[in-house]
Amino acid sequence: MGTVIAVCRSERKGTAKKNITKGLFKKNYGLAGDAHAGNWHRQVSLLSYEQVQIFRARGITIEEGAFGENLLVSGIDFKLLPLGTKLKCNTVALEVTQIGKECHSGCAIYKAVGDCIMPREGIFARVLQSGEITVGDTLCVWEG
Repeated sequence: MGTVIAVCRSERKGTAKKNITKGLFKKNYGLAGDAHAGNWHRQVSLLSYEQVQIFRARGITIEEGAFGENLLVSGIDFKLLPLGTKLKCNTVALEVTQIGKECHSGCAIYKAVGDCIMPREGIFARVLQSGEITVGDTLCVWEG
């Protein structure tokens, strides 16, 4: 089980996501209002809070959402989850569709510090069931 630390979105692609603290996740779409939402396999991005903390320990100041994550969660090492894993938070159900992704050439974090953890640590999911997720909610692996 994990705890949601941040719910982040960006209204335009190529801009940093901001913590909005609460979001509506729509079935077969993603986070309402997020530029990366849509009917495809990377509707929601998730990142482990602990991995961000390791990155910050290197002396780098970054905000929640800086790596493009929609959900920043403490207590789950996402890169260890196999494809097809289902996650549940309140009524929201997600299915893991991709582990990591290559940074695009204009990744602001990579340009600034020469590294980005999303390719190694981030995962992507599609939304199976709609609902709201708020900072402080519990996310767990679901057998549904």
